[in-house]
Amino acid sequence: MSRKDRVEHAMRDELATLIAREVKDPRVSAAGVVGVARVECTPDFSVAKVYVSIFADDAVAAKAIDGLKAAAGFLRGPLARRLSLGRPPELRFVHDRSAEMSLRLTEVVREDAAKAVAAGRDDVPAAPPVRAATPAEGDDVDGPAPAPDADA
Repeated sequence: MSRKDRVEHAMRDELATLIAREVKDPRVSAAGVVGVARVECTPDFSVAKVYVSIFADDAVAAKAIDGLKAAAGFLRGPLARRLSLGRPPELRFVHDRSAEMSLRLTEVVREDAAKAVAAGRDDVPAAPPVRAATPAEGDDVDGPAPAPDADA
């Protein structure tokens, strides 16, 4: 794993902690579940694009992103101190919709399978299991996908 990858992962973890504990903006609090999906830095670490998963309707999510953008300057200092960065990166927050889309696609597949079974088709493959929308602590988000179960 390159230095850039290590710094991005460390930023993701620290920003998730900082947002949960330090950001008191009511726009962010009202959003409910706010998770940092990933962080992408420029090669010189001057800018960090922070992809945030927000499980709320679009209006609430847009307000939460505005709240995070307003808190970006506040977050830079503690982030740089915790990671021992000489110059804190500019933080740019982006709403990451991939987790929402994944859940919606899973719902569509489940509905389609249920309709096929109700219509009497028995050649329908089982619907995929629902997985956690956010990675657990220590998970390698960018790593290889887990092998399918042999029992399935």
